[in-house]
Amino acid sequence: MYGRVRINLASEPFRRDRPALVAYAAATALLAALLVALISLAAAERGRAAATSGAVERLRAELRAITAEQARLEGALRRPENAEVIEYSRFLNGLLHRKGISWTRIFDDLEKVMPHNVRLFAVRPQVNPQNEVYLDMVVGAESGPPVVEMLKRLEDSPQFGNTYIHSTQPPSPSEPLLRYRVTVNYAQELE
Repeated sequence: MYGRVRINLASEPFRRDRPALVAYAAATALLAALLVALISLAAAERGRAAATSGAVERLRAELRAITAEQARLEGALRRPENAEVIEYSRFLNGLLHRKGISWTRIFDDLEKVMPHNVRLFAVRPQVNPQNEVYLDMVVGAESGPPVVEMLKRLEDSPQFGNTYIHSTQPPSPSEPLLRYRVTVNYAQELE
């Protein structure tokens, strides 16, 4: 009853490597699949980048063509024989812009803020380059306080804004009222 002694006389001892080799083969297959996926994604991205750069180049060519056409047209417009047409066009555009201002609304809004003892002699709506409307008015009163009251009401009204007095005219034999030339911002939207 002696114990058994195991002796391996083989030149290479037996090892249980099969599970490790299977795990290595599976990891290699997974890494190879990932490599193929990454290569295909890179190729697809390269194709999209080429398509995008081609589209950008086409758009740049269109922009160059449009810019050249605009320069050609502006050159034609700057010729002396076309200056009269341009001025007439600007005049018509100004008329159309002014036509968008409602006179009825102007007088309704002014009626709400004008004191009873201030007289409106003239009102001329203007449009500045920022498409803001302002009114150039000539008003008259027997004294200054009613005009000051009108200016306060204009500035407090949501329809009007800042007011500026440009000039004052004293009474004359033909006109017994003090006259003031006033400019006020007006919040009417152009139609």
